Amino acid sequence: MKPKINPLSRVPRQQRLVMAIRGGAGVGKSHFIRSMSESGLGKLCIFDTERKARLLRGVGVSFDALEIEHTDELPEFIDWAINGEGVEQNYGCFALDSWAAYFGAKHSEMLEAVRERTGDPLAQPSAEELAADQMVLQGVLRKLCIESGKSIVIADQIAAKGKESKEDNEIGRVLPMTASGLEYFVDVMVEVSLQERDGEIVRVFQVVKSNSPVFEVGFELTGNVTFKDFLDRMRGENPTDISFEKPKAVAVPEFIEQTNVIEMKPKTITIDELIAKAEANGFKRADIVTGARIYHNQPNLYHLTAEQVADLDKRMTARIEKMKGETVEETTATKKKVA
Repeated sequence: MKPKINPLSRVPRQQRLVMAIRGGAGVGKSHFIRSMSESGLGKLCIFDTERKARLLRGVGVSFDALEIEHTDELPEFIDWAINGEGVEQNYGCFALDSWAAYFGAKHSEMLEAVRERTGDPLAQPSAEELAADQMVLQGVLRKLCIESGKSIVIADQIAAKGKESKEDNEIGRVLPMTASGLEYFVDVMVEVSLQERDGEIVRVFQVVKSNSPVFEVGFELTGNVTFKDFLDRMRGENPTDISFEKPKAVAVPEFIEQTNVIEMKPKTITIDELIAKAEANGFKRADIVTGARIYHNQPNLYHLTAEQVADLDKRMTARIEKMKGETVEETTATKKKVA
């Protein structure tokens, strides 16, 4: 019987921050991801769909970067890290660099399939096809952001400023697909850009979507911002008993002990009991021997297994019930005839 989960064992035990960081190429998204390795959360694992993590300082030493050569490998790599043999690596946080690269590659495959199916080299998928495609691909985000139970950063690329707003307003379209896919799974979405302020070019991190009261939409951090800066703000603005570093001890058992469950064991019958039952219902010992020969190729009753004895009992019981039914019918017919 499957053990019953104790819901009280699923209260939050460890604080975490799930972020999406969006921006154009070259604004520093990958370097922000690398800073997770210095945040005190444990070893970082980067799922590298762009195969650029090799350029980051500390790769292979301070953190692991797993290059995704083929897009279909990403779900397998994530499952390896959070449920498979990769659990032994004791990763404390994860990052995906980047969602746009994975989503773009998978979307291109779907687009190619639509055009091959329709025979139209310019065909576009319908809104329903886009929505279905998006739901499938979001399974990757669900596994990484929810099932892992760790702090996560997902990088996403903005191809052209303003383009996503235009696409989002097109009637019947699901775009921008990358943003709408991420926003359901992250606590905070931050847009990073290079801006001129007071005569200097600075890196600006601005919260554009948030599910956390600590990070209001419009909140900014500027300069050489790291993941730890966001963690520190959470600690300072919303201190709780739940830490980022170590899970809180479970105060209740994970499973509910089912003390009132009665295990029903199948009723067994011995060969001597079977013989007595047969004789009490008008059968002979020889009838059981014959049944043992026919159904189990065993002439010696005492060499029958418990299962074989039970099978003979079942067959004999069915025969007894049939005989009783025939007797009732005969009696009823006789009464009618006399009447």
